[in-house]
Amino acid sequence: MTAYRTATAAAVALAAPLLLTTWAAGPASAHGAPTSPVSRVFACSPEGGGLNRTNACRAAIAANGAPFTAWDNLRVGGVNGRDRSVIPDGKLCSGGLPAYKGLDLARADFPSTRLTPGASFTLAYSSTIPHTGTFKLFLTKPGYDPTRPLRWSDLPAQPFATATDPALVDGAYRIRAKLPSDRTGRQMLFTIWQNTSTTDTYYSCSDVVLSGARAASTPTRTASAKAGTSAGGRTTHTHTSSPSVASSAGRTSKPSPSESPSLVTSSPTESAGTDHLTPAADSTSGGGGATLPLAAGAAAALLLTGGVAVTLRRRR
Repeated sequence: MTAYRTATAAAVALAAPLLLTTWAAGPASAHGAPTSPVSRVFACSPEGGGLNRTNACRAAIAANGAPFTAWDNLRVGGVNGRDRSVIPDGKLCSGGLPAYKGLDLARADFPSTRLTPGASFTLAYSSTIPHTGTFKLFLTKPGYDPTRPLRWSDLPAQPFATATDPALVDGAYRIRAKLPSDRTGRQMLFTIWQNTSTTDTYYSCSDVVLSGARAASTPTRTASAKAGTSAGGRTTHTHTSSPSVASSAGRTSKPSPSESPSLVTSSPTESAGTDHLTPAADSTSGGGGATLPLAAGAAAALLLTGGVAVTLRRRR
């Protein structure tokens, strides 16, 4: 009987810390996405300022089978710069992750931001957890067709701007860049954020409309964000760069959908019709993708400990 109690207690001593360690590890949580020019994942999320009620976002959510609650967690581990060989054609906006597949819909009515060809703009990349790494900004080639799934061949081989380790200020990285001057109409701003503080790479699609002058008319829906500072980091255009600024740490406040550029959307009232990569978090997890397994581990630990205590008491 003593041996039985000893063996059972030993099992608890080994198992409980493992389960509790899983509980205490806490989620790496979520990390970030562009809010200006607004990205598809943020616009179609519950925090998108109502943009998730547009036709395109409703269709994306329906195709996804779940809301984009974890808008800041679209990341793929272990890519190591091999973006074009790891992320499949037609799945660039989702990063090839099934939890975000609705973002890959080929539609010309996703919420978009109006920009001017050849002009400077600021990419606001809201971040809930600071990381070091390099941002790469791509703009689709002339002739891009938004009614076809985005492919790597739609993007130039090199980004038109990069920024390494920009400062996180007021909850966002702000990257100043100059747009190519030879694009007009509806285009896709594709952003890659390759972390150096983790093994993750983040992918995002921002629909933009390039016109010769900023539109003075009122779009169907506009949104503005809190004012922010210009970008830090080594922001590289074709021939220029600015000094590096160290990244600041800390959690951030809730982002707003867009900054200064005009945000253009389709009608928000009508509803539309109806892999080899492992997602880092399910899109419904709200940045806490590990919450359920961690809670389950905690419950298992408590049940195991309590059960053994009862067993020992009965064996006495």
